[in-house]
Amino acid sequence: MSAPERAGGAGLEVRDVVVHYRDDDGSVATAVDHLDLDVAPGEVVALLGPSGSGKSSLLRAVAGLEPVSSGTVRWGGEDLAGVPVHRRGFGLMFQDGQLFPHRDVARNVAFGLEMAGVPRPERRARVAELLELVGLVGFDRREVATLSGGERQRVALARSLAPRPRLLLLDEPLSALDRSLRERLATEVRAALTATGTTAVFVTHDHDEAFAVADRIAVMDAGRLLQVAAPVVLWHRPASRRVAEFLGYEAFVGVDSAVGGALRAAGVGGGVVGGDPAADAPGGAADGPGGPADGPGGRAGEGAGTFALGPGSLERADDGPLHGRVVSAGFGRGVTEVVVDVEGAGRVTVVEPSSLAAAASALPAPGTRVRLRPVPAAVVVVP
Repeated sequence: MSAPERAGGAGLEVRDVVVHYRDDDGSVATAVDHLDLDVAPGEVVALLGPSGSGKSSLLRAVAGLEPVSSGTVRWGGEDLAGVPVHRRGFGLMFQDGQLFPHRDVARNVAFGLEMAGVPRPERRARVAELLELVGLVGFDRREVATLSGGERQRVALARSLAPRPRLLLLDEPLSALDRSLRERLATEVRAALTATGTTAVFVTHDHDEAFAVADRIAVMDAGRLLQVAAPVVLWHRPASRRVAEFLGYEAFVGVDSAVGGALRAAGVGGGVVGGDPAADAPGGAADGPGGPADGPGGRAGEGAGTFALGPGSLERADDGPLHGRVVSAGFGRGVTEVVVDVEGAGRVTVVEPSSLAAAASALPAPGTRVRLRPVPAAVVVVP
């Protein structure tokens, strides 16, 4: 989505926002540090970052739950300073769901509608619509205590969507669930948000969740935005080494190093170094006021840049130009993962499809020497 499409005072606008916390010893900590962000109507943006990066603090500031030390938060061009939480028209969903134990499923979903004075027939219709949307048809009279963790979060999502919020703020809503359920529900949350046309900000530390749910991902660290981009752009063109490291890239080698030369000879490095006109990278023309980012340009071999290697960037091959020793090997879900200490690069995970035939042959033992060749599409270049 281009900056002009997001401009014009529509949706959420965060401008130069700072959020401070006062610690017990009286010192002041900066949780959000002069941050800009736009979210267009109907768009889902994930705030992705490690613990303590400021993503939940930003979400709470948007909701009105935390005071903004400086900067502005606007919706539809209206400054929300002084507007209390309950008058912002925003919905909130947290990781524990916070369902009412004394209400059944239908009355939990209907709560916001009751508070808004929506007539009973409309409430019933809306509850039925949303229970169907989240896959809980027939759960109307179920007690909350009888629900599984996944079912509780589906009810919480339906309740959050029921009043048709202008903006839905989701703070780690799936983090308390096991991985397989998280993966399934992330897809369902995405489907529910897009089906209802809901504008949403989704806070998570889980890469897979962010990639599954969001139209764009905003990577945060130390209270600042490092990059805002569509998932595919973020993965293939991280704007910095820090972003690449956080996304899971494992080894970094100079474009002009010996390993870099071998990678170039194998066809790696034809893309743009660093940013991309489609990626919103703070520091260029960031995600908000300035327009599309023109990140650090140039091509591999033009004097700048580093190759980033991650899981799947290399594959074993008898004629490969790179050499290394196996550190460990094991089976994952549908794949074999071999961690190799690559000469001149460091440790990189080689990911290969798993099969019964492959399983019949022994995995390479630690210390085994292997040759590797790059998978050009899976190697990126960062500034």
